[in-house]
Amino acid sequence: MQSAVAVTPARVPELLLGLATVRPVFLWGAPGIGKSSLVRAFADSLGLECVSLLGTQLAPEDLIGVPQIRDGRSVFCPPEAIARDEPYCLFLDELNAATPDVQKAFYSLILDRRIGSYELPAGSIVIGAGNRSTDNALARPIASALVNRLTHVHLQASSEDWLSWAHSNGIHPWVLDHLTDRPDHLWSKPPKTEQPFSTPRSWHMLSDALHSFGPALDEETLKVIAHGCLTPAHAVSFCGYVKIVRHAYGIEAIIKGEASWPRRIEDRDLLYFLAEAFRARLRKELPASKEHVNAHGRQLAYRAKALLVQLAEISVEVAQTVIADDADDQPVLPAWFLIEAARDMPRLVEARR
Repeated sequence: MQSAVAVTPARVPELLLGLATVRPVFLWGAPGIGKSSLVRAFADSLGLECVSLLGTQLAPEDLIGVPQIRDGRSVFCPPEAIARDEPYCLFLDELNAATPDVQKAFYSLILDRRIGSYELPAGSIVIGAGNRSTDNALARPIASALVNRLTHVHLQASSEDWLSWAHSNGIHPWVLDHLTDRPDHLWSKPPKTEQPFSTPRSWHMLSDALHSFGPALDEETLKVIAHGCLTPAHAVSFCGYVKIVRHAYGIEAIIKGEASWPRRIEDRDLLYFLAEAFRARLRKELPASKEHVNAHGRQLAYRAKALLVQLAEISVEVAQTVIADDADDQPVLPAWFLIEAARDMPRLVEARR
């Protein structure tokens, strides 16, 4: 299911307070975006215990219970996890990944707030959650009758919300600082192949690993755990950032001429990171129109063209990433700068000889 309107995690508690207390709600969002954590935190804020049922791990009898004979009649006894005396939050996680039979078993809980003769205590709330089919995750269609009885809220990742949460929840400072500089790395679209990809959950996993290994973590191990948690390009960038932290090696020093591009093959991740930082600096400080270039901008443009030549001597591929278009084939750097760079490049190359 897709929606033209999506909300950030910061808005979810307010929406759930007004919606989930009167009707069942379904949270849609990509894997690892924090749906489960948001529901548990909301239930806690209401003083309700959160009982999670995972749709992919249930059979119909896990919900409707098993029959017992009482007074010559069969009576279905719902499981202890559901049949409670006090109000609680029933969280149906991965509801749309459950088999059709399990989804049918959920109907009475969602529509009538009851299983057999057991009825949810007054004050209980029911919240479902699931991934979208476009996320390359397991997702089955939900019957229209069920769709029509749920209020649907679509969740999108927000680096601002996540960083605000992370500062007070022990996330490793390397992760915090890197994502502060590169908030676009917090989440990436799930790939079509079986490989790690960046989500708030995977950055949290990386943070836990960094805490576990401690300051003695070596570069090779860092590469293993970063590539085991993140989108490959994000892992390379993060490893490059850590090298900068450890060796005080930054793009500012390169622009000022106090340092040069790293040339070692084993520092290629650092080179990619510095190239990305260089591109971001140019994008931020060079105006779209040449008419608005001040003295600082002219000096930066002149220095940038020389640095592009030096970077291309080490890796043409990395140098191309600085001037490349974005994912929608739109120029990132100003057209006037790209034209000047193409015009002056032969002269700058000759000057290097």
